[in-house]
Amino acid sequence: MRYRIDVHADAHTRLKAMAEDVRRGLGGRPRSLPPKYFYDAAGSQLFDEITRLPEYYLTRTEEALLKALAPTLMRALTPADVVELGSGFSLKTRRLLAARGGTPLRYTPVDVDETTVAASAARLLAEDPALDVHAVIGDFERHLPHVPAPTGRRLVLFLGSTIGNLDPTARCALLAQVRGLLRRGDRLLLGVDLVKDHAALEAAYNDAAGVTAEFNRNILRVVNRSLGADFQPDAFRHHAFYNAAEQRIEMHLVSARAQRVHIRAIDLTLRLEASETIWTESSYKFTRASTRAMLAGAGLRPVAWHTDADERFALVLAAPRSRAASAPASRAA
Repeated sequence: MRYRIDVHADAHTRLKAMAEDVRRGLGGRPRSLPPKYFYDAAGSQLFDEITRLPEYYLTRTEEALLKALAPTLMRALTPADVVELGSGFSLKTRRLLAARGGTPLRYTPVDVDETTVAASAARLLAEDPALDVHAVIGDFERHLPHVPAPTGRRLVLFLGSTIGNLDPTARCALLAQVRGLLRRGDRLLLGVDLVKDHAALEAAYNDAAGVTAEFNRNILRVVNRSLGADFQPDAFRHHAFYNAAEQRIEMHLVSARAQRVHIRAIDLTLRLEASETIWTESSYKFTRASTRAMLAGAGLRPVAWHTDADERFALVLAAPRSRAASAPASRAA
């Protein structure tokens, strides 16, 4: 096979879903936009810049953990099948694939961006003659049932603390779908950003260079181009803060003045008051206990917990609980 791509969300389908999301989010209170719409080409470039900022510890901490963990993990699990949710350019995944020692393996990236997935697959296949790629183009919250049947022991990857962008109900539903992909002996490797000093958390989303602010405003440009809206991004101020009660960073766009916005494709007119906000992202932070509870709610149990010396970020290896199991996870986790 070497390379196969299954498209379950083409441009028309994605645009229709976006129109529904935008109508629902901006038509309600509080007004909101889903964070998945940050990532057009410009948004992806801005996020790449964010990952290299001194304030943004998440990416470099996770990469250091993967570097240390990859050889032991891949030797212990010997997966024949790796599935990655929200794969993007598969940059972190390359370290895990390289650590397996050249054994045959099928890699299934699940992502909405066909162009990015195809470019990544071409690079991986050129580097690794023992690799097959079976890509699934779709939204990982909707299209996991289209992941092909496993070829052997499976490792599912969900990195970058992307799980934190989902509210509790949505992430429980997603993890339950992930549980459905796993059989006995299979594993999930999950990245989670940890609760920590509030100043460090808020600094990561309020960088001195203003890159995150530009990233936040870019979602309005995506809506403008995709749905014929007339947002003026510079008329919005970036606001990110830690909500301690909910254990999450919230990102908002704050209207600098009273303004009217029309979204032609859905025939929706917004009248925003000065200081009214559009909520663009939640980034939940986790503790060891809340991670264990989250996994348990989806029929999973942690079997290993890896974190940096400062306990800023964790990689959690989880296994499927037996359908009849009711005992709590081992303390060793």
